[in-house]
Amino acid sequence: MSQKNREGKSTARERLLEDRRREKAAERRLRVAKVLGVALAVLGVAAVVGYIAAGQGGNGDADGPADPIAVGSARAPATLSIYEDFRCPACAQFEISFRDTIGELTEEGKLRTEYHLVTIIDGNLGGDGSQFAANAAACARDEGAFTEYHDVLYDNQPPESADAFGDKDRLIDLAAGIEELDTESFRSCVRDGTHDDWVERSNNAFRQSSYQATPTVLLNGENIYGDPSDPLTPQRLRERVDELAGEEG
Repeated sequence: MSQKNREGKSTARERLLEDRRREKAAERRLRVAKVLGVALAVLGVAAVVGYIAAGQGGNGDADGPADPIAVGSARAPATLSIYEDFRCPACAQFEISFRDTIGELTEEGKLRTEYHLVTIIDGNLGGDGSQFAANAAACARDEGAFTEYHDVLYDNQPPESADAFGDKDRLIDLAAGIEELDTESFRSCVRDGTHDDWVERSNNAFRQSSYQATPTVLLNGENIYGDPSDPLTPQRLRERVDELAGEEG
């Protein structure tokens, strides 16, 4: 590897680390804001409390679209949009096959991934596992551990016809190995369904779109997954992201 390439990768990693530091700092400020909101409510300052509550989680207003959970630098030249359901076997297959490549491209500063969490299997087969798991993943995002918990959910995905994720204690138990999630705020968020409205809006947006199946995977808005005549592989994803990075460079 040339000195120039090594320096480029080092700079990309430094940018990504700085972005992660800023995101974690924002998450800490959010937790402080939540505590402040409770204190102000006790004092009866309803207007300020309403302002703080409206900004929780970065999910937009209560009736607006549900912003996806984003991982990676906002300056990345490529954006991967993934529509997925934690009970969906094909979603698990995609995530387990592509996670290393996605992680590497993210670390290099080339890729930002936006996760749109949906609950179509709850609707098709019954149960609450898709809903509860998506809420729990958003709770993990609040604690700065979305990627780790997201991967744990797929590594421990139950059979599609089962509804093991419909047990909130199971979702909490799965977080046991993630230090950032050993908090009462995470456990309360899971049990209380703090992000249930956000999950419902995310699912409604998917149902109203032109997409019909999970996973749906878009690269800079182009549907790149599921075409048997042009199958996506981890290597092909890297090539396409490198092309976009080269065009921007």
